[in-house]
Amino acid sequence: MPKLKSHSGAKKRVWKTGSGKFAFKRHSRNHLLMQKNKRQKRINRTVVAHSTNERALVALLPSL
Repeated sequence: MPKLKSHSGAKKRVWKTGSGKFAFKRHSRNHLLMQKNKRQKRINRTVVAHSTNERALVALLPSL
C-alpha cells in the first residue's frame, strides 16, 4: 500500500488543537493593520473548524 500524503497547502494552514479539533487562522491579519477597521481585525482571528468539515480535513491531513 502506498504512503498517504498530506495536502501541502492544508498542512501550512491547519493544525490540531490540544483537544483534537482542527484550527486555522483567517486572512487579513498579517500587515497593513492600521488602515483596517476594528471589525475586520476582530473577525479575522484564529478559529476552530466546524465539525462538518472535520472529515474532509482528516482526508487532507492523514498525518495529524
